[in-house]
Amino acid sequence: MKIFAKSFTQQESIPEEGIARAVEIMRSGRLHRYNVEVGEESEVSQLESEYAKWQGSKYCIACASGGYAISLALRVAGVKHGDTVLANAYTLAPVPGAIHSVGGVPLFIEIDENYHMDISDFEAKASSSGSKVLLLSHMRGHISDMEAVMAICKQYDIILVEDCAHTMGASWRGVRSGNFGTLAAFSTQTYKHMNSGEGGFLTTNDPDMAARAVISSGSYMLYSRHGAIPDQNHFEAVKYYSPNYSGRMDHLRAAMLRAQLPHLEDNVARWNALYDDLHRRIKTIPGLTIPDRKQEESYVGSSIQFRMDGVNRSDIPGVLNRLANRGVELKWFGDDEPKAFTSRYDSWRYIDNLPVLSKTLSVLEKTVDMRIPLTFNLDDTALIASILSEEMAMMTTGNKATA
Repeated sequence: MKIFAKSFTQQESIPEEGIARAVEIMRSGRLHRYNVEVGEESEVSQLESEYAKWQGSKYCIACASGGYAISLALRVAGVKHGDTVLANAYTLAPVPGAIHSVGGVPLFIEIDENYHMDISDFEAKASSSGSKVLLLSHMRGHISDMEAVMAICKQYDIILVEDCAHTMGASWRGVRSGNFGTLAAFSTQTYKHMNSGEGGFLTTNDPDMAARAVISSGSYMLYSRHGAIPDQNHFEAVKYYSPNYSGRMDHLRAAMLRAQLPHLEDNVARWNALYDDLHRRIKTIPGLTIPDRKQEESYVGSSIQFRMDGVNRSDIPGVLNRLANRGVELKWFGDDEPKAFTSRYDSWRYIDNLPVLSKTLSVLEKTVDMRIPLTFNLDDTALIASILSEEMAMMTTGNKATA
């Protein structure tokens, strides 16, 4: 019997130059982003400038986590206690958690069979809710029709905050994810596209929001030491009214990320080579359904999602257990109970009056998810697909025998 022996959670090493710089920083003892010599530009400030240039945004704030970056974006977008925030229902727990942390109330939007936000449901809720903010999670790298999203946002005067935790380097019709909305949040948590353990960025082209975000990130009155910020007058207007929420990035994490940023484009291409090979193979396996990617979308294939439509829902846990015993680790978004990092929108019971989103539940009922680390190669993707094919064939034979 074929067995897959590699780990689905093993990441590549930090580049040697990042390790060397991190050791140098540790020896200096100057880990805090504002602890620098006179006239010295900090590691974090340099990272902010470099990331803003790479992303194509005017302003960038380096944060302690991607979830904090989302919360900060919502705060500077003006979300107050009790405000409704629109959000797609297919997402992960830190997204509604960020809404809750600023006192907002999530209003979930259905998804379609391609894992995108359902545009018709978005328009209906945009027109009826009075909400002034959409937190759009590009969940697992699936980018919605951004022309349609932006048209509805414009029609109803809605601020778009993009959660780009899974789309760093992705784009829609040539425009990078994060450059559609007024604000965008990115993650550098270990399983994302750059790895600092925890970390993230907030980007924006709005100078007043950027100034508030810098101060609220925890700059005190040291905001001039940031690397990608607006002019001084924007800070003068907001510095007395922006609370300090202390969510800064430190020099150690910035050093690791600065070493990874020059390799990001190449890594996107490597991820997509693995993803495309898996997608092609999974598409041929009877009983599995995998949506085609839209031509307008340039994705980053660090994970892959498909549906086990040829398996009874009650049999999915058994199939996943057998695959795990053969070394293939899949997560199930249709499980009634949250497991590890994976949970369904109706698991977040701190949210009052959770709706029944029948379309979303139907899509997620048999949806499974698999990480694709860059420690894999094309031989690995071929073996994984072969094991999937064998297990699905056994299920089909078993079902026929039972019938």
